[in-house]
Amino acid sequence: MQSLSDAVLAGADAAVLESLPLPDYFPAAVVRKEDTDIFRSVEDKDVRKSLLVDQVPMPELAPDEALVAVMASSINYNTVWTAMFEPVPTFQFLRQLGRNGGWEARHDLPYHVVGSDASGVVVRTGSSVRKWKVGDHVVISPAYVDEQDHDTHRDGMLGEGQKAWGFETNFGGLAHYAVVRASQLMPKPAALSWEEAAVNPLCASTAYRMLVSERGARMKQGDVVLVWGATGGLGAYAVQLVLNGGGIPVGVVNSAEKASVLRTLGCEAVINRTDIDGGDPTLLQRPEGWKTMGKAIRAAVGEDPHIVFEHVGQKTFAASVFLARRGGTIITCGSSTGYEHLYDNRYLWMRLKRIIGSHGANLHEQWEVNRLLALGHLVPTLSRTYPLNDVAAAARSVQTNQHIGKVGVLCLAPRPGLGVTDPGARSRIDDKRLHAFRG
Repeated sequence: MQSLSDAVLAGADAAVLESLPLPDYFPAAVVRKEDTDIFRSVEDKDVRKSLLVDQVPMPELAPDEALVAVMASSINYNTVWTAMFEPVPTFQFLRQLGRNGGWEARHDLPYHVVGSDASGVVVRTGSSVRKWKVGDHVVISPAYVDEQDHDTHRDGMLGEGQKAWGFETNFGGLAHYAVVRASQLMPKPAALSWEEAAVNPLCASTAYRMLVSERGARMKQGDVVLVWGATGGLGAYAVQLVLNGGGIPVGVVNSAEKASVLRTLGCEAVINRTDIDGGDPTLLQRPEGWKTMGKAIRAAVGEDPHIVFEHVGQKTFAASVFLARRGGTIITCGSSTGYEHLYDNRYLWMRLKRIIGSHGANLHEQWEVNRLLALGHLVPTLSRTYPLNDVAAAARSVQTNQHIGKVGVLCLAPRPGLGVTDPGARSRIDDKRLHAFRG
């Protein structure tokens, strides 16, 4: 008898998919509660020691959920944090979620299926799901929200119950099957392959909210935007959004190779950080480093940044506060180098600058970004793809900053390049841009 996974790969129709039984177990990338102390007193918390591929039981489906056969996923830094058990083990999140009882009790398990991005095919829907059906090709928003919280209806990211799917919830995307709420589903861009579609939702939407949304920096035409880590998962989408909106991106990178990638995207003002710090990574944490960077920005574009796109954290935040122009904005969504920030507050209050915290994106913002990807106005930043069995190596490449753009992971998809359902739309996208991060 044909398996459900084989039927998905064969492109079977909804009737066939619905007729086949769900597997009792399936492969998934997990961390285990029993391993939470393995990095105690260890300097290099190598995620290859904690992130495993194991067979996990198929969970039950709640009425407002869908089961997605995952074709591809990607590595985000929250998966690295999960596998390092920092800043706290994610089993704490699963325990808190489980205390809500009901269907959420399922999440509190001694293993955590990780991953906050995915593309795939809907294979089951809960009884209350109305707008999605079996056979739909989808991508998944990582915003897991409580629709019964009044603040959710003001902004999905403000609700008390808002979680990052696959980080603060179980049953994430680095697996053959994933459980999601129907409110997380979006149509897969038909011009993109499974892995190209999978790498976008978390990072592209986060950058959109930070720069374009009324809840972020509200970038306008002509704004100079300093983008740290401009070829990373977040920064590369930020550069594209700045260019699309008529802004002037100033991309900071750490190699000539990465500078070349940025120029392929159309970013002309590129600063190689090694030209600033001379190999001393601590220089940008001191005033002399801030001033040197400021001179480099003015040499590139003639003025100081209106907006600083900040996600690096401890190693750059003081510089970001200094570098934003008088009345400028520092927009921050994370702290990959450490979340305890020291900066000179005089440059903030005396020069009337603003710091805005931003987290993820609500469903409307996600759909806006997904539309831009479908139109080809944004392109995926996929640089390399790993099979699920090598997910630990993929996560390690992100942990050690050996990657550019986004790192994809094939789950059910047997090879890259599958899943394009509109070749005509793909042909209208500049192929050079589409492959800019893949060398």
